[in-house]
Amino acid sequence: METIHAGRRRSLPPVPRTAIDGAMPLETVASAGALALALVQPDAPMDDAQRFVTGLRSAATEFAAAAGAESAVVREAVPPARHRRARCRVVLRSADGEVTDVTFAGAVGTPSAVAQSAFALDIARWLGSGQVRDAAWLVADADAHGGTAVDLSAWNPGS
Repeated sequence: METIHAGRRRSLPPVPRTAIDGAMPLETVASAGALALALVQPDAPMDDAQRFVTGLRSAATEFAAAAGAESAVVREAVPPARHRRARCRVVLRSADGEVTDVTFAGAVGTPSAVAQSAFALDIARWLGSGQVRDAAWLVADADAHGGTAVDLSAWNPGS
C-alpha cells in the first residue's frame, strides 16, 4: 500500500490589485476596458455578441446627448441569447454632478447588428422621452440599481 503525503502548502504572494477599481472615474474605467480588449486581441475577428457589446458601449455619447447629460458610461452590456434577454446598464452624469443609473432589458434572441441598433435606438428614445418610469415598463431585476430595469420590449416609443 502506498502512502500519499500532501506536504506543506505552498505560500503564494498576494495578488496585486488591478488598476481598474472603484476609485477611478467612470470614463477612465470605460476607456481602460476598451483599451485592454484591444491589447489582448488586436486582430482577432469579432463575433456577433462582441459586436453587440461594442456597439452599445460606443453609443454612450449618444445616450448622454439623448438624456441631456454631460456624460454617460455603459457599465454593463449583455447581448441577447436564446435563453436570456439583452441587458444594458447606463450611468449618466449631469452637469450639476447628479448621477443616474438605469438598467435596460431587451428581448431574447440573437445578437445581430439589427438587434443591437434597435436596442440602442430604443434606449436613446427612452432617455430622450423624459425617462418616465411606468410600472408597466419596469421589471424586477436583482442586479439592477434600485432593483428594477426598464423593459424596452414592453415600452412603446409612440406613447
